[in-house]
Amino acid sequence: MAKKSSSIQALYDLCRKTFSPSGTPPPSQAINKLSSLLDTIGPADVGLREDNPEDDRGHGIFGLNGFNRIARWAQPITYLDIFECNSFTMCIFCFPTSSVIPLHDHPGMTVLSKVLYGSLHVKAYDWVEPARIQKGKGSGYFTVRLAKLAMDKVLTAPVETSILYPKSGGNLHCFTALTPCAVLDILAPPYQEAAGRKCTYYHDYPYSSFSAVNEAEISGKEEEYAWLAEIETPDDLYMRQGVYAGPAIQV
Repeated sequence: MAKKSSSIQALYDLCRKTFSPSGTPPPSQAINKLSSLLDTIGPADVGLREDNPEDDRGHGIFGLNGFNRIARWAQPITYLDIFECNSFTMCIFCFPTSSVIPLHDHPGMTVLSKVLYGSLHVKAYDWVEPARIQKGKGSGYFTVRLAKLAMDKVLTAPVETSILYPKSGGNLHCFTALTPCAVLDILAPPYQEAAGRKCTYYHDYPYSSFSAVNEAEISGKEEEYAWLAEIETPDDLYMRQGVYAGPAIQV
């Protein structure tokens, strides 16, 4: 009798059919099919334990005992690599409470995110097109670009898969863990600096902070817009590599 294929194997197989190294977004029907499959995946399907998320917090999944635990504020976000090729990446981020992945972009990428357990606040923007750019005052003279808010809400498992596209759906986003939580991500194509897909971090400023410099016409409320300034990778982004403990994928 043939062994039943795992959910994560089915997800991998569908990703193989859906994505190509070109980065051209697949048809919406193909993305919807992938999203529907992701909706069915839970923590147990990828080797995580939903019943005791404390064990997934920071160091728990590494099997360290209580004496080796460090203060919650110092616990890292854990990155679990499931699979990566030129067409897509499958990975998991395990967040301790209050940890943050700062505002960052996904240039030319389509990303599907599924919260596996816990609660996560997501704030996301898309660039206003054509680009509206201003220079700030003071010694820094940093440049800001106008973006429109695409999402500002809490996602609590079980919840439908979120999808962002190169120019819509909240391509720039920030994650804040309200409880211990985990997110399964599919990024297509993966970050690759040589191909122009570098991860850039940003700080968001209220629309009113720069609007007086050169009034930009906007449709909607001011609260729906922000000026984004590129920043260096934050020093307090504390992330470490973990070991994926779910079903093996047959490639």
